[in-house]
Amino acid sequence: MSKKGLFRSFVLSSMLTVFFFSAASAEKAPQAAGPLCADLENMEPEYFENGRFNEFSELLDNYKDKKKLPAGCLHYYKALCRYSQLKYLEEKQSWDDYFANGNTYRDQILENANKAISETGDADPLRIKSRLLLWKFYRDQQGTFGDQGVDDLLSDLTAYSKSSGDPGLIREVADELSSCGEKNGARAVYKIYVAKLSSGNISDQELKATAGKFYEEGNLDLAEDIYDIYIGRISGSMDKEALAAGLFEIAGFFVYKPSGKCDMPYAEKIYEKIYELGGEGNFDQEAIYLRAFNLEKYMNYRKAGEIYSSLVRLYPEGGHSEEALYKIAMIDAYALSDIEKAREFFGKLASEGVSGPYALSSLYQLGLLSQWEGDLDKAKGYYEALLKGAGEGYAQTVSRAKQRLGEIEESKQLDYNLKTFLDSALKKDVFLPEGAGPGLEASGFILQKGESVTVSAVANMPESGCNQVQVQYLWSGDIGIPAPQVTDGSIKSSYSDPGTKEVNLVVVSPAGITGYSFAMLDVR
Repeated sequence: MSKKGLFRSFVLSSMLTVFFFSAASAEKAPQAAGPLCADLENMEPEYFENGRFNEFSELLDNYKDKKKLPAGCLHYYKALCRYSQLKYLEEKQSWDDYFANGNTYRDQILENANKAISETGDADPLRIKSRLLLWKFYRDQQGTFGDQGVDDLLSDLTAYSKSSGDPGLIREVADELSSCGEKNGARAVYKIYVAKLSSGNISDQELKATAGKFYEEGNLDLAEDIYDIYIGRISGSMDKEALAAGLFEIAGFFVYKPSGKCDMPYAEKIYEKIYELGGEGNFDQEAIYLRAFNLEKYMNYRKAGEIYSSLVRLYPEGGHSEEALYKIAMIDAYALSDIEKAREFFGKLASEGVSGPYALSSLYQLGLLSQWEGDLDKAKGYYEALLKGAGEGYAQTVSRAKQRLGEIEESKQLDYNLKTFLDSALKKDVFLPEGAGPGLEASGFILQKGESVTVSAVANMPESGCNQVQVQYLWSGDIGIPAPQVTDGSIKSSYSDPGTKEVNLVVVSPAGITGYSFAMLDVR
């Protein structure tokens, strides 16, 4: 939306909303604005859309029926008029008027907004509108009053929410703060909104529908807060089977998906609640896989490995068993530094045949572990078995195996980046706690063959005073060609072979290795 559109939206919404609100004092209940406010409302477009702010201000100064207007109404609109005028002058770049009269307009904004606040009580929507206008004014001035403006607004909103105040106005303020970049303030106001909403006479289904609406709008934090309240309500009224079904529905919104809105930690929070209701019995094969996959994609590897293990135990012949076994082995090796356990699962896949992507990838991983340990004959045997099993297919997997064989035959060290990753991940004396390494974000974790993907580092940077630390990014694994530079914080690749592809990263600062991580991409 253009600046003009934003300006008009703010003015129109403010005018339309406030002229229907009023309050005589903190002790008196709000009164209807009456026909006089309706008359002013009808005049507004002619004045504001045509820049006739001075005329509108003069109209308010000389208004004949001032005593019939609700308390604070006149002063609020005087403040709003001048605030909107300053915005209009900035948009039109009418600098002569702006610099000649700007300070006068600012004084009038402060004076009239504060008068409107002093004339209204806790239950009056106009008081909230005046507080919001003051905050916007302080923010625009980039002065020292911004934080105080937010604190005052939150204080008045808390009091307003305890009255018969409209939840819609509280949400309007939260949306305004959010759109202006005041994320912490918006979050606090949304919490007030949720508390107000849940304390009213809203039904369970209305509460659920409201949460769904915010999810569709992309406001996941607010959707989750309301879903939490909804879950709290239905937990005491539904039988366990119906409750589990309802929770699965909610988890399905937030679980990882190739496109669309998701919050993977929140989905796991819901899965935990489902598990508490009835353990593994509440999960069928697809539900267990989806939970493990979700955990893996936000790199909670230890828990993901546990759930994948449950999947293999309960459904050993299931359609996801090979993928699950392979990922268990990858997690054991590169997240938990348990080489022997990893070798056991890689070996199980490799012994079941060498025609599929997971068997071939397992042979590669077995060769890689042996090569890193210095058992070159064994490593060579695994790589040669891979080449034989792949035949004319799996070109990228074959290329990696040939590169490793070349290193062995030419008595070369493992590729430096790859060796640095293996040293970091497999040596238990350098094991990092989960979450301590750099994060990895992908444009997609589920890919079609040939689809382009970007993987980016989200490094936890060390402290460096005022200077930005210069780091190197050592990428390895299935990263494609050409190899990225050490200054590249992201890589772009695509894959012709199906199966699970790993992307490894070690971040190095002048002080040494700051962390390592890996991500698994699934090519269907």
